[in-house]
Amino acid sequence: MPNENPASPAPPSAPALPTALGHIRVLDLSRVLAGPWCAQNLADLGADVIKIERPLVGDDTRAWGPPYARDADGNNTSEAAYYLSANRGKRSVTVDIASAGGQALLRELAGQCDVVLENFKVGHLKRYGLDYETLRALKPDLVYCSVTGFGQDGPYAHRPGYDFLIQGMGGLMSITGERDDLPGGGPQKAGVAITDLMTGMYATVAVLAALTHRDRTGEGQHIDMALLDVQVAMLANMGSNYLNSGMPPKRMGNAHANIVPYQTFACADGHIIVATGNDSQYQKFVEVGARPDLAADPRFATNPLRVRHRDILVPLLAGMVATRTRAEWIDQLEAAGVPCGPINDIGDVFENPQVKARGVAIEMDHPSAGKVTLVRSPMKLSATPTAAHRAPPLLGQHTDEVLREVLGRSDAEIAQLRAGGVL
Repeated sequence: MPNENPASPAPPSAPALPTALGHIRVLDLSRVLAGPWCAQNLADLGADVIKIERPLVGDDTRAWGPPYARDADGNNTSEAAYYLSANRGKRSVTVDIASAGGQALLRELAGQCDVVLENFKVGHLKRYGLDYETLRALKPDLVYCSVTGFGQDGPYAHRPGYDFLIQGMGGLMSITGERDDLPGGGPQKAGVAITDLMTGMYATVAVLAALTHRDRTGEGQHIDMALLDVQVAMLANMGSNYLNSGMPPKRMGNAHANIVPYQTFACADGHIIVATGNDSQYQKFVEVGARPDLAADPRFATNPLRVRHRDILVPLLAGMVATRTRAEWIDQLEAAGVPCGPINDIGDVFENPQVKARGVAIEMDHPSAGKVTLVRSPMKLSATPTAAHRAPPLLGQHTDEVLREVLGRSDAEIAQLRAGGVL
């Protein structure tokens, strides 16, 4: 009898489906978020990602807590939740990159990899013999991706780059936040490090494109990813609006420059979004709110008129919405065909039935916490599904394993490297 629930897990005896990047090995020299986010995407797609970390210290984000993962007794482990968010699926190897022995070991590892990811300052790895030109001479088909704040050239190339700074420099904060003439007005960064995350996503695309080129031609290449480049590209229609009008867009808070009402409203117990895209939807909105007079009023009859009289209309609508609960508004507006939705906190998000049905939160075995709950990759491929096959690693958890498996080192040789301070 066929399985009636296609979402149910396959039986243990079923063969695993192939992964898209099961043939790819990545040497990840990056830290913090943009580079690790790219590496995690590649790991989710099946790549063997070897994460290189500083002995005793590791990735900076290991210390970016609280909160930390908790063990079975509810005690904090040393694994910061921030670190857990970007390092699923990798193997951790500790190497002292400042030592000659560590540099030699990393060159040897790079020779066994398809991709190298790094986010050191421009020129920093050249002194270690780990720059693209040096590694390309050893492995001509290597794909080498550098992630920096400002790129490999230009007057800012040697500046350090941080997401928060780039959100400001790249224009995002000029269009994010409440209007300057309203309470709370002023520039505002995004609630997550969106520039880092998008740089990681663009880097993922670039690496996959470079691998496709390599597979066709045998030629490797250097990928130059800059946070500022990505942030400017992310301006999308706002950047295009400026380039084609000469007028810098302004902050509008949660309102829309061209549509009214298309914004958030406070209900009796929370907030909702109401997005009326045409006059008919506006009329239904105020009828549900028992204010048909707001549709009959000639000042508000059409969207251009509502935009013109925004400062009069919006307070009236806000008073109307405040009289009912969020659930009441959503139920009634959905029934009337008016686009609307809640503004959920993160707890609401993970309790949402659609989020649960999609299996977004996953639980993984972890060597110190016992179990950790993470967010799975949103990439759903039918023939080569993503695989959360390994929890974010402990610092140096796979050092011996990788050196034995990838480089053929004996236990005695590994012990000698460790005794010499290389690992």
